[in-house]
Amino acid sequence: MHYINPITIAKQCTCQNQTDIEKFEKLGEILSMYKDEPGSLINSLYVAQTIFGYLPDKVIKFVASRLNEPVIKVFGVATFYSYFSRFPRGKYTIKVCLGTACYVRGGKTLLEKVKKELGISIGETTPDGLYTLEIVRCVGACALAPVVVVNNDTHRRVKSNQIPEILQSYISEVSNEN
Repeated sequence: MHYINPITIAKQCTCQNQTDIEKFEKLGEILSMYKDEPGSLINSLYVAQTIFGYLPDKVIKFVASRLNEPVIKVFGVATFYSYFSRFPRGKYTIKVCLGTACYVRGGKTLLEKVKKELGISIGETTPDGLYTLEIVRCVGACALAPVVVVNNDTHRRVKSNQIPEILQSYISEVSNEN
């Protein structure tokens, strides 16, 4: 099986600036390497999400046709795994851990603070497209509870009064990019 690292693709592809046609061409090129290879569906969806940012119906149908898989099977995999998103996500995905250790150490309070600060509920994205809020049951950092993960950054032993500062640090990062 050919393994295509989606992070490498993301670095090589300025996908945000491409048209859907260009994105589908790029995806088709990569999927041609996976055609008829057993077990390639998850990698293919991973690559598709890297290119498109999420998995709308048209992408799921495209992947299904290129891999000769039933659409319902591709849809089932795309909706089963929490990594995959059927809707656009913000630039920053905030995951508040509500596993047992995080919950008893204030995870629920952190979740409420994030919701209040951003004005969104679980599964929603802010109107400016910066943040998407999700909950997770465990991130495997129980000794560091409560934990908030923003993209790949793990914030540990978070107190609710730190939430505005954490969010602001990402807004500052966006400002510095422009």
